[in-house]
Amino acid sequence: MARPVANCPSCGKPLTVTQLSCPSCGIAVSGRFERGCKFCALDKEQRRLLDVFLSCRGVIRDMEKALGLSYPTVRSRIDALLAALGYAPAPPQPDELAAQRHQILARLEVGEITAEKAIDLLQEVAR
Repeated sequence: MARPVANCPSCGKPLTVTQLSCPSCGIAVSGRFERGCKFCALDKEQRRLLDVFLSCRGVIRDMEKALGLSYPTVRSRIDALLAALGYAPAPPQPDELAAQRHQILARLEVGEITAEKAIDLLQEVAR
């Protein structure tokens, strides 16, 4: 089934649902109806990120592997997804930043990433 069009192709403003119909019997109901849930308004990349988030049970390290992205990049995309859904992302707490740095250093220690990559990731966390 095709994804419903959310915005006017001419001016870009949100469309209003004014008719619902039953494909089985053909009855149609006219009026002004609420649009779908807030998840329906997500773009393709945001829906993919949400899908990966759920399939990885919210474990960002697993998301990094699935998406081929760094921790800070995944984190910023999750923050953007939260904003698109109307949730204000909380600013990172000092202990969270310390945990991110620790995770990067642990990956370096086991040889999962190079020293150069670790430096890049630590610089991203510091921003």
